[in-house]
Amino acid sequence: MIICIGAGPGDHSYLTLRGAELIRNADVVAGFNAVVDVVRESIPPTAEVVLMGYRDQVAQLDRVAALHHAGKRCVVVFMGDIHFSGFQYLERVERACGHRVETLPGISSAQILASKARVCFDETTFITFHRRGDLEPFKRHLVNVLKDGRNAIVIPCPWDAARSFMPRHIASYLLQQGVDPTHPTEVWENLTRGDAEWHGNLAACVDLEVSDMSIMLIRTQRPMASQIEPPPTPGNQP
Repeated sequence: MIICIGAGPGDHSYLTLRGAELIRNADVVAGFNAVVDVVRESIPPTAEVVLMGYRDQVAQLDRVAALHHAGKRCVVVFMGDIHFSGFQYLERVERACGHRVETLPGISSAQILASKARVCFDETTFITFHRRGDLEPFKRHLVNVLKDGRNAIVIPCPWDAARSFMPRHIASYLLQQGVDPTHPTEVWENLTRGDAEWHGNLAACVDLEVSDMSIMLIRTQRPMASQIEPPPTPGNQP
Protein backbone atom coordinates (compact mmCIF):
# COMPACT_ATOMS: atom_id res chain seq x y z
CA MET A 1 0.00 0.00 0.00
CA ILE A 2 1.05 3.56 -0.64
CA ILE A 3 -1.09 6.46 0.51
CA CYS A 4 -0.69 10.24 0.32
CA ILE A 5 -1.86 12.14 3.40
CA GLY A 6 -2.69 15.78 3.95
CA ALA A 7 -0.83 16.67 7.15
CA GLY A 8 -2.72 19.89 7.91
CA PRO A 9 -1.66 23.53 8.00
CA GLY A 10 1.38 23.26 10.26
CA ASP A 11 0.27 22.29 13.77
CA HIS A 12 0.23 18.58 14.57
CA SER A 13 -3.13 18.92 16.33
CA TYR A 14 -4.77 19.53 12.93
CA LEU A 15 -3.65 16.15 11.58
CA THR A 16 -6.73 13.92 11.20
CA LEU A 17 -7.12 10.87 13.39
CA ARG A 18 -7.09 8.61 10.33
CA GLY A 19 -3.93 10.29 9.03
CA ALA A 20 -2.16 9.80 12.37
CA GLU A 21 -3.22 6.14 12.45
CA LEU A 22 -1.85 5.47 8.97
CA ILE A 23 1.45 7.14 9.85
CA ARG A 24 1.77 5.13 13.07
CA ASN A 25 1.32 1.91 11.06
CA ALA A 26 3.66 2.84 8.21
CA ASP A 27 6.95 1.18 7.36
CA VAL A 28 8.07 4.23 5.36
CA VAL A 29 7.14 7.91 5.85
CA ALA A 30 8.27 10.30 3.11
CA GLY A 31 7.95 13.99 2.35
CA PHE A 32 9.58 17.39 2.38
CA ASN A 33 11.48 18.15 5.59
CA ALA A 34 9.05 20.79 6.88
CA VAL A 35 6.04 18.53 6.33
CA VAL A 36 7.61 15.47 7.93
CA ASP A 37 8.42 17.65 10.95
CA VAL A 38 4.68 18.36 11.36
CA VAL A 39 3.89 14.65 11.79
CA ARG A 40 7.15 13.64 13.48
CA GLU A 41 5.54 12.63 16.78
CA SER A 42 3.26 10.15 14.97
CA ILE A 43 6.10 8.40 13.12
CA PRO A 44 7.00 5.05 14.75
CA PRO A 45 10.67 4.54 15.66
CA THR A 46 10.82 1.51 13.37
CA ALA A 47 9.75 3.45 10.26
CA GLU A 48 12.21 4.54 7.60
CA VAL A 49 11.98 8.29 6.96
CA VAL A 50 12.68 9.49 3.42
CA LEU A 51 13.26 13.24 3.30
CA MET A 52 13.35 15.24 0.09
CA GLY A 53 13.72 18.76 -1.27
CA TYR A 54 12.71 20.41 -4.53
CA ARG A 55 15.91 19.35 -6.27
CA ASP A 56 15.96 15.66 -5.30
CA GLN A 57 12.24 14.87 -4.98
CA VAL A 58 12.05 12.76 -8.15
CA ALA A 59 14.97 10.54 -7.06
CA GLN A 60 13.60 10.22 -3.53
CA LEU A 61 10.12 9.36 -4.78
CA ASP A 62 11.69 6.65 -6.96
CA ARG A 63 13.22 5.29 -3.75
CA VAL A 64 9.82 5.32 -2.03
CA ALA A 65 8.27 3.57 -5.03
CA ALA A 66 10.91 0.82 -4.86
CA LEU A 67 10.14 0.28 -1.17
CA HIS A 68 6.43 0.20 -1.97
CA HIS A 69 6.91 -2.42 -4.68
CA ALA A 70 9.02 -4.43 -2.22
CA GLY A 71 5.93 -4.72 0.01
CA LYS A 72 6.47 -1.86 2.46
CA ARG A 73 3.56 0.22 3.75
CA CYS A 74 4.45 3.70 2.53
CA VAL A 75 3.01 7.09 3.43
CA VAL A 76 3.83 10.34 1.62
CA VAL A 77 2.83 13.43 3.60
CA PHE A 78 1.67 16.70 2.06
CA MET A 79 1.26 20.09 3.70
CA GLY A 80 -2.38 21.06 4.23
CA ASP A 81 -4.76 19.21 1.93
CA ILE A 82 -3.50 17.36 -1.14
CA HIS A 83 -6.26 18.67 -3.37
CA PHE A 84 -5.76 22.37 -2.63
CA SER A 85 -2.22 22.89 -3.90
CA GLY A 86 -0.46 19.54 -3.90
CA PHE A 87 -1.85 17.94 -7.04
CA GLN A 88 1.32 18.33 -9.09
CA TYR A 89 3.26 16.59 -6.32
CA LEU A 90 0.63 13.84 -6.25
CA GLU A 91 1.15 13.32 -9.97
CA ARG A 92 4.90 12.92 -9.38
CA VAL A 93 4.22 10.29 -6.70
CA GLU A 94 2.01 8.37 -9.13
CA ARG A 95 4.55 8.60 -11.94
CA ALA A 96 7.19 7.13 -9.63
CA CYS A 97 4.89 4.29 -8.54
CA GLY A 98 3.49 3.59 -11.98
CA HIS A 99 -0.11 3.50 -10.80
CA ARG A 100 -2.79 5.52 -9.07
CA VAL A 101 -2.38 5.84 -5.30
CA GLU A 102 -4.78 6.39 -2.43
CA THR A 103 -5.22 9.85 -0.94
CA LEU A 104 -6.43 11.04 2.44
CA PRO A 105 -7.53 14.68 2.58
CA GLY A 106 -6.28 17.02 5.29
CA ILE A 107 -7.23 20.39 6.70
CA SER A 108 -5.95 23.19 4.48
CA SER A 109 -4.75 26.69 5.30
CA ALA A 110 -7.64 27.93 3.15
CA GLN A 111 -10.12 26.29 5.52
CA ILE A 112 -8.39 27.75 8.58
CA LEU A 113 -8.35 31.20 6.98
CA ALA A 114 -12.04 30.98 6.08
CA SER A 115 -12.80 30.18 9.71
CA LYS A 116 -10.64 32.93 11.19
CA ALA A 117 -11.67 35.58 8.65
CA ARG A 118 -15.32 34.46 8.56
CA VAL A 119 -15.82 34.06 4.85
CA CYS A 120 -18.21 31.70 3.15
CA PHE A 121 -16.82 29.27 0.57
CA ASP A 122 -20.07 29.59 -1.39
CA GLU A 123 -19.08 33.21 -2.14
CA THR A 124 -15.34 32.63 -2.39
CA THR A 125 -12.96 31.19 -4.99
CA PHE A 126 -9.70 29.48 -4.02
CA ILE A 127 -6.69 30.01 -6.29
CA THR A 128 -3.16 28.74 -5.75
CA PHE A 129 -0.03 30.06 -7.43
CA HIS A 130 2.08 27.55 -5.50
CA ARG A 131 2.63 25.48 -8.61
CA ARG A 132 5.05 24.88 -11.45
CA GLY A 133 4.40 25.94 -15.01
CA ASP A 134 2.66 28.93 -16.54
CA LEU A 135 0.87 31.10 -13.97
CA GLU A 136 -0.79 33.43 -16.49
CA PRO A 137 -4.09 31.52 -16.81
CA PHE A 138 -4.45 31.53 -13.02
CA LYS A 139 -3.64 35.25 -12.86
CA ARG A 140 -6.37 35.99 -15.40
CA HIS A 141 -8.76 33.76 -13.49
CA LEU A 142 -8.13 35.77 -10.30
CA VAL A 143 -8.91 39.03 -12.12
CA ASN A 144 -12.18 37.60 -13.43
CA VAL A 145 -13.14 36.22 -10.01
CA LEU A 146 -12.79 39.64 -8.38
CA LYS A 147 -14.55 41.46 -11.22
CA ASP A 148 -17.42 38.97 -10.88
CA GLY A 149 -17.83 40.04 -7.25
CA ARG A 150 -16.49 36.95 -5.51
CA ASN A 151 -13.98 36.87 -2.66
CA ALA A 152 -10.63 35.22 -3.37
CA ILE A 153 -8.44 33.13 -1.08
CA VAL A 154 -5.00 33.04 -2.68
CA ILE A 155 -1.88 31.03 -1.94
CA PRO A 156 1.16 32.94 -3.26
CA CYS A 157 4.16 31.54 -5.14
CA PRO A 158 7.27 32.00 -2.94
CA TRP A 159 9.94 30.39 -5.12
CA ASP A 160 12.97 32.05 -6.75
CA ALA A 161 13.01 35.74 -7.58
CA ALA A 162 12.18 35.16 -11.25
CA ARG A 163 8.94 33.31 -10.42
CA SER A 164 8.00 34.81 -7.07
CA PHE A 165 4.37 35.95 -6.94
CA MET A 166 3.88 37.02 -3.36
CA PRO A 167 1.04 39.20 -1.99
CA ARG A 168 2.74 42.46 -3.01
CA HIS A 169 3.25 41.12 -6.56
CA ILE A 170 -0.33 39.88 -6.68
CA ALA A 171 -1.68 43.26 -5.55
CA SER A 172 0.47 45.11 -8.08
CA TYR A 173 -0.66 42.83 -10.90
CA LEU A 174 -4.33 43.23 -10.00
CA LEU A 175 -4.06 47.01 -9.92
CA GLN A 176 -2.43 46.94 -13.37
CA GLN A 177 -5.44 44.94 -14.59
CA GLY A 178 -7.87 47.57 -13.39
CA VAL A 179 -9.10 45.82 -10.23
CA ASP A 180 -10.52 48.20 -7.62
CA PRO A 181 -7.64 49.30 -5.32
CA THR A 182 -10.01 49.68 -2.36
CA HIS A 183 -10.84 45.96 -2.10
CA PRO A 184 -10.31 44.95 1.55
CA THR A 185 -7.27 42.70 1.67
CA GLU A 186 -5.84 40.50 4.42
CA VAL A 187 -2.58 38.57 4.57
CA TRP A 188 -2.14 35.92 7.26
CA GLU A 189 1.10 34.18 8.22
CA ASN A 190 1.65 30.93 10.14
CA LEU A 191 -2.06 30.43 10.59
CA THR A 192 -1.75 27.80 13.30
CA ARG A 193 1.66 28.79 14.69
CA GLY A 194 1.62 32.52 15.30
CA ASP A 195 -1.38 34.04 13.56
CA ALA A 196 0.35 37.20 12.32
CA GLU A 197 -2.16 39.11 10.24
CA TRP A 198 -2.25 42.25 8.13
CA HIS A 199 -5.40 44.16 7.15
CA GLY A 200 -5.61 46.89 4.53
CA ASN A 201 -6.54 47.17 0.88
CA LEU A 202 -5.02 46.22 -2.46
CA ALA A 203 -3.34 49.60 -2.88
CA ALA A 204 -1.54 49.30 0.47
CA CYS A 205 -0.63 45.66 -0.08
CA VAL A 206 1.88 46.51 -2.84
CA ASP A 207 4.39 47.51 -0.14
CA LEU A 208 3.86 44.47 2.09
CA GLU A 209 6.76 42.08 2.78
CA VAL A 210 5.80 38.71 4.26
CA SER A 211 7.26 35.23 4.62
CA ASP A 212 6.53 32.30 2.33
CA MET A 213 4.20 30.86 5.03
CA SER A 214 1.46 33.28 4.04
CA ILE A 215 -2.01 33.21 2.55
CA MET A 216 -4.06 36.08 1.15
CA LEU A 217 -7.74 37.03 1.25
CA ILE A 218 -9.20 39.65 -1.09
CA ARG A 219 -12.78 40.58 -0.25
CA THR A 220 -15.47 41.81 -2.58
CA GLN A 221 -18.48 40.64 -0.57
CA ARG A 222 -19.87 42.66 2.31
CA PRO A 223 -18.85 41.34 5.76
CA MET A 224 -21.42 39.16 7.51
CA ALA A 225 -23.55 40.82 10.15
CA SER A 226 -21.70 38.95 12.86
CA GLN A 227 -18.54 40.81 11.86
CA ILE A 228 -20.23 44.17 12.20
CA GLU A 229 -22.39 43.72 15.29
CA PRO A 230 -20.97 41.72 18.23
CA PRO A 231 -23.37 39.15 19.71
CA PRO A 232 -25.36 40.38 22.74
CA THR A 233 -23.89 39.66 26.16
CA PRO A 234 -25.85 38.52 29.24
CA GLY A 235 -27.56 41.46 30.85
CA ASN A 236 -27.55 43.38 27.58
CA GLN A 237 -30.39 41.54 25.86
CA PRO A 238 -32.98 43.63 23.98
